[in-house]
Amino acid sequence: RRIIAEVRERGDALKGAIVVINQAMPPYDHERHETHYGTTVQIRSSGASEAARLGARAVLIRSVTARSLASPHTGALRYADDAPKIPAAALAVEDAERLTRMAARGPVEVELFLGAKTLPDAESGNAIGELRGRELPDEVVVVGCHIDSWDVGQGAQDDGAGCVMAMEAARMLKELRLIPRRTVRVVLFTNEENGLRGGLAYHDAHKQERHAGAIESDAGCGAPWGFGITGPDEQVVADIIKLAPLFAPLGAGDLHPGGGGADISPLMKDGVLGVGVHPDTSRYFDVHHTRADTVEKIDPAHIRRNAAAMALMAYILAER
Repeated sequence: RRIIAEVRERGDALKGAIVVINQAMPPYDHERHETHYGTTVQIRSSGASEAARLGARAVLIRSVTARSLASPHTGALRYADDAPKIPAAALAVEDAERLTRMAARGPVEVELFLGAKTLPDAESGNAIGELRGRELPDEVVVVGCHIDSWDVGQGAQDDGAGCVMAMEAARMLKELRLIPRRTVRVVLFTNEENGLRGGLAYHDAHKQERHAGAIESDAGCGAPWGFGITGPDEQVVADIIKLAPLFAPLGAGDLHPGGGGADISPLMKDGVLGVGVHPDTSRYFDVHHTRADTVEKIDPAHIRRNAAAMALMAYILAER
């Protein structure tokens, strides 16, 4: 908000200019397990329209990461209806700092060559698999992730690993012959990154079904840490949190209020209990939305432990 206010305060000074927004993302807070992504990313979402209202020609935004190896981080922006749609691009942290230093010494000229373009929509779809419940098969616990990723990398952390963990959680339950009372439904949502249409389409198609809970894995595959839980019934949330010792052997014993996910948010608005998978994200934003988000950085041991914790959570929700 401070940066947005500063952009607005510049007023006519931005007219005809290429605006560089050099907002740093604070370092990861290990004590609170806080990435600061949610607050820092706001300027990437709205910066282009804010600058355009003041007559800017284009906007360059410092990548949303606390650590950088000269890699720009892409991501979504939202054009407001009441502002011109000006070009926007992400800068690597190092380049944003360099431009800021140069501008402090005098006028700087920047020439942009952007290859991005908007293509017509294409048909896509969610991928769904189920482990049918033994007693209440018409009641569902969703275990979700998103199958799409930004085009610059492989999307291994965001969110390929989350999808592997979701599928593996169901496979573990089946292998152990732990068929729960309710159906466990694995949903690989499409189009999370730039529209959430997979999550919205799932909600439209299945909102008449009774959902006992929804889990989303969309935070990479660092070492397991815990789960964030949100629901309309505080006692139910408290009862689940009391089961934290069951998750401790997997390193996922930090169960706390407050969690969910983008794809399951339409269900949560209907009052469905939402659970966010919270692994260690201290290095997640080093590669998030970059060319460096590739599969060799995935630790298979973390995949297995996170999947086991998700299987346990899904089983608890499906049994309660």
